[in-house]
Amino acid sequence: MALRTFVKISAVNNLSDARYCSGMQVNLMGFDLEENSKNFTTSEKFKEITDWLSGVRFVAEFEFSHPENILETLKSYGGFEFIQIKEEIHLKMLVNTEYGIILKTNIKSAGDIKELTAKADSYREHGVVLLLHSDNVELTKEVQAELKALAEKCSVLVGFGFHTGNILELIDQTGIKGIEMEGGDEIKPGLKDFDELADILELLEIED
Repeated sequence: MALRTFVKISAVNNLSDARYCSGMQVNLMGFDLEENSKNFTTSEKFKEITDWLSGVRFVAEFEFSHPENILETLKSYGGFEFIQIKEEIHLKMLVNTEYGIILKTNIKSAGDIKELTAKADSYREHGVVLLLHSDNVELTKEVQAELKALAEKCSVLVGFGFHTGNILELIDQTGIKGIEMEGGDEIKPGLKDFDELADILELLEIED
């Protein structure tokens, strides 16, 4: 069993999500390491969850932390291969570290994607993966065309606008590296309502 595109799951905070997504062979699993976040994951909880997993790589997710604080925080953890940040200004202090870098960017229009395309060569040269989020942009033909142009120049993950009715079109028409979905809270320990996350993963599943 495999998935037909690259998949990252963000803000994982419980073993139910982690084991299910690992079993579905997602590629990356993100854990929130911002101490003031509701999904903050301690080093103890991270180890407790990841000791059950195999075949998936881990992303340390940060919002606003300074690179020096990020690298200091990671000394208390083991197993992370990627760092995710939102502040582009922090890239130059992190791109030459041992970690792969994911830059999470919020877009408000197709024009924002076009502006990213103008800088895409630099992202590619430094091995930066762009993760695009949006609160209001829909995956129109225009937006998909801009995503295709961007994906031709650097690695792009899309974390907005898709559902079971359009996910396959998004993958086929844009050539993006993959998608991101967010984990959720358990109803109670051991029980989880996966809803659309599970529906999309099962739609992407390729039978052996």
